Amino acid sequence: MSRIFRALIVNGANTNLYGVDPSGVYGAKTLADIEAGCRAVTATQGLTLDFRQSNHEGQLIDWIHAARQSEDGIIINAGSLTYTSIGLLDALSAFAKPVIEVHMTNIYRREPFRHHSFISKAATGIIAGLGPDGYELAVMAMARLLKREAK
Repeated sequence: MSRIFRALIVNGANTNLYGVDPSGVYGAKTLADIEAGCRAVTATQGLTLDFRQSNHEGQLIDWIHAARQSEDGIIINAGSLTYTSIGLLDALSAFAKPVIEVHMTNIYRREPFRHHSFISKAATGIIAGLGPDGYELAVMAMARLLKREAK
């Protein structure tokens, strides 16, 4: 029987507003819809998910620290903390396992301050600009990375 891997999906500041954002930049799907899509994908990928959201940087850092003991990989959309948090970069750098950074929008087609992600330096890979589908693609990519590393 194949091993079941564990991944933490961490959602940061303001991602709880997906689907209700009046600007419509992030689309109509809520974070709960995105979570459901990710869980549907895991059914065929040999991966279990712990899906979390917080607007508090310290809480995100604590979850990442705890994941060092319990998770095989992290998928992160840090929201607006992507562009400001050296603390998240340091926590992810200490994780030492696969990390996939996800952005709902193409950050390079947006305001210049969004063109630099502090957390990208710790990421194994980055998915940007594909909306909610980016999360599901990240789940598939994480499963492949973990299976490949386990061989």
